Amino acid sequence: MPYSIFPTGTTIYDPEKCYNSYVLYDGRDGRSFLIDMNGNLINTLAYTGFPCEMIDPQINNGTRGHVICQREAEIYSCETLLIVDWDSNIVWEWGEKAPGGKARQNHDLAPLPNGNILMVVFLENGHPELADISVNGDQAIYEVNREGEIVWKWISSEHVEELGFTGEKRDLLFSAKSRPRSSIFVINDMQPLGPNKWYDQGDERFHRDNIMIDSREGSFMAIIEKKSGKIVWRMGPEYPASYDYSKASFTGKFPRPVDSICGQHDAHMIPQGLPGEGNVMVFDNQGAAGFPPIYLNMFPGSRVLEIDPTTQEIVWQYDASCTGRPFWTFFSSFISSARRLPNGNTLIDEGMNGRFFQVTPQGEIVWEYVNPYFGKFADHDVESGGSQSNYAFRAQPIPYDWVPEDTPRSEKAVIPPDVTEFRLP
Repeated sequence: MPYSIFPTGTTIYDPEKCYNSYVLYDGRDGRSFLIDMNGNLINTLAYTGFPCEMIDPQINNGTRGHVICQREAEIYSCETLLIVDWDSNIVWEWGEKAPGGKARQNHDLAPLPNGNILMVVFLENGHPELADISVNGDQAIYEVNREGEIVWKWISSEHVEELGFTGEKRDLLFSAKSRPRSSIFVINDMQPLGPNKWYDQGDERFHRDNIMIDSREGSFMAIIEKKSGKIVWRMGPEYPASYDYSKASFTGKFPRPVDSICGQHDAHMIPQGLPGEGNVMVFDNQGAAGFPPIYLNMFPGSRVLEIDPTTQEIVWQYDASCTGRPFWTFFSSFISSARRLPNGNTLIDEGMNGRFFQVTPQGEIVWEYVNPYFGKFADHDVESGGSQSNYAFRAQPIPYDWVPEDTPRSEKAVIPPDVTEFRLP
């Protein structure tokens, strides 16, 4: 048997304390999956994504169940970006009209209210300093309309100094020996801010059209001003405990200054109308990152942080200690996501373990699901020869009214056994 024995599917579920919804996530076997709270497979799409993203019907002419995904399962070499309907029929595609005839979309995308698609793409030999050593020197952000035209773009290498990379950091950034991957720094998340209270109060840095990005290797979060392309807000790449671990303070009272963020994912502004609106939510992987590498805990563990972007202070945090467990029992060194829910709970994707769970503001786990669908680890996994994994880049909560009417769902409580006494017969 190829795997250790552990439960998959829904393992914990308290319907009374949960925000009840569907969950959409990308699979490693070339498909995407929509599940209900009991882990029932509600729909399987014939394509996966990096990530896959269901479009809010309010910005899709009321049409339910449309998903953005990729035709190719190889996450770093996507030739064609797709929008498919509930039955996996292709309703839009973009690739042939892209520069070089390939979309090369990776790591993030976002449907916009005007119908356009915002996406992160790789640029082939994009930066002259990397021309001899890299085919993915640069990343860009494109806004593409439904006619396939690029109507706005932003290129990462044009903003290296603005993103905090000067002197030694810049030298390391452009050194082939110090970069863990071929791109200068991999932008792994990108989301428009949308309507928010900070902009309503007159702070132009948080204009609703501006775009938040983050970089795992670069270990920074930043906001791009859409109209100029300039960086108008940034956290990282250095924090007080980046190179002096005595300044680390992973738990404590709130609010408190950010001590260290390392290798983070899914930085975004909590949307208007949700608890914590306007704050920045980020999955702090505490995975290897930084130029030079940031110091890490001997016992690694990840955190989900909610940060006031105006004070850059932590106002809420989830880590394993919130549920009385050792810090290292919640850990994903790469990928992963966290999304605030309408009832104040947070949906967390512990990505490298294929584990999704929902926590209350107090940190109680009220829903947990382990992805039972395994596939090839990644197209760049050469060391293991293509090992099997259930990892999931991102989990998206899907309200019931985003899918076709009469779609089934189940909401039956799941009470786990006491793990200290549970034995297989």
